[in-house]
Amino acid sequence: MNQEQFPPSDDDEVDENGYRRPSKSQLKRDSHELQTLGEALVTMPKDRLADIGLPELLDDAIADYKRTKSFEGKRRQMQYIGKLLRGVDPEPIKEAVASFQLGHARNALALHDAERWRAELVADDGALTRWVAEYPESDVQKMRALIRNARKDAAAAPEKRSGKGFRELFQFVKQALEGQGRADDDGLPSDEDEGEA
Repeated sequence: MNQEQFPPSDDDEVDENGYRRPSKSQLKRDSHELQTLGEALVTMPKDRLADIGLPELLDDAIADYKRTKSFEGKRRQMQYIGKLLRGVDPEPIKEAVASFQLGHARNALALHDAERWRAELVADDGALTRWVAEYPESDVQKMRALIRNARKDAAAAPEKRSGKGFRELFQFVKQALEGQGRADDDGLPSDEDEGEA
């Protein structure tokens, strides 16, 4: 009687010796979950994978997947990655993948926020007043010049537009937003914190 007893679960079956084991359905769900984790791993950049500290065999399998061109080859390689994941503790890997995906989402939101601000600043004179109220440390003179250049660019005929004004304004706004985000992350007081004091 070398079989291991598992804690009881609703999905568990009892074998002929009275031992509980996970049902076939549960094993299949677990397998699909690991394969989904493998799919998330292959989307991560090489340097982030190195930070996780994956076993060498799994790391090589992911590199092989990225080199594989054919659909069927990728499918088989993904199954192999799922099989290799069964032999490791998936929790630290899940945490690393979730952290990477959260950072990706934050970056996308920051870019959307910068694009929104740029569009408002170009379209509406009142947007500069709102910007200065929210980001008082900004160089207002430079902002005015960038907005003016972006508006000139927008007013030009389509074939004469360079887009330079839009890009410069976007970069300025993005850097200001990133600077504000770092100040909040570093524990320095934000504008809201100062207002509450």
